[in-house]
Amino acid sequence: MTNILVPTDFSEHGDAAVEYAVNLARRLDATLHLLHVVTIPVAGVGDIGLVNATAFAQSAQRDAQASLEAIATRLRDHVEVAPVRVEAGDARSVINLVAQQIYADMIVMGTHGRRGLSRWFLGSIAESVVRTAPCPVLTVHHDCRARSSSSTAVSSSTLTGLVR
Repeated sequence: MTNILVPTDFSEHGDAAVEYAVNLARRLDATLHLLHVVTIPVAGVGDIGLVNATAFAQSAQRDAQASLEAIATRLRDHVEVAPVRVEAGDARSVINLVAQQIYADMIVMGTHGRRGLSRWFLGSIAESVVRTAPCPVLTVHHDCRARSSSSTAVSSSTLTGLVR
């Protein structure tokens, strides 16, 4: 295994996945590829206007790039990290496309664990990626951090405050 793709939304679930992926990459001598996908809500474009939507997307991409760079800088002391990527589009499609482009051996991503109506309304990016990815997908719930942090090389303290 040489390439692990780690898409993150900067949530505690995403942080748990990054933490898990770092420890996995260390054990497998793999390279981490950090990814964030900026999605512009199509329904909201009419309300804020096309010019404002474009400005919003550009600002979101700059912020995400800075956040990913900060995480990568901190992680490089622990594991090899490829140049970070910020892409715009549908997260499900972009994650699969990037996985193909980098020849990912695995995708490690957080899951919010939604159930019922919230899952039906919001969908599940992780579930969709699991069904359509070109490689195995490991989903990590934020509760996994508490169970694994005592035996891991990188803990949540490495990530805390970087993206908030």
